Amino acid sequence: MTTSTSTTGTSTTGTSTTGTSTAGDLGRTATVAAIYEAFGRGDVPTILSMLAEDVLWDADWADNWGQREHVDLLAPRRGHAGVSKFFTVVGGFTVHEFRVLDLLESGSQVVAEVVVDLQAPGGGRYRDEELHRWRFGPDGRVVSMRHYVDTAKHLAAGRGEDTTRR
Repeated sequence: MTTSTSTTGTSTTGTSTTGTSTAGDLGRTATVAAIYEAFGRGDVPTILSMLAEDVLWDADWADNWGQREHVDLLAPRRGHAGVSKFFTVVGGFTVHEFRVLDLLESGSQVVAEVVVDLQAPGGGRYRDEELHRWRFGPDGRVVSMRHYVDTAKHLAAGRGEDTTRR
């Protein structure tokens, strides 16, 4: 992954979440903050340590237009091998910006509001404000993750368009 600008946030308590932890050691919001910090470092093993072995990664949708249209970043994936494949795909993109704006927790879920600016290997580019929904199991590990995105931007970037130009 080529990174021009990559910024991650802090936990809602304002404390730094750097370092290696497992999901069981942290609260849900701090776990998600730690996952984003690990992403910023390119540390996929730390991310995987916070996920259930059978995690569903964009794989719990009843219907998703991006998946129908074969947007690779939104493909349904299962387990650590599937999540590793997701990060392999992301690694082919140039990250111009990745910023966590807020983390919101309710019950067994944390929702992250993020800004992403990515350029695909084929030259297409998009900047999007996304929501990432993280659902947790009783052991404190992530059991599912969903991307809520502007699907039209993903499709246009997949065709090689730069959606950041107006």
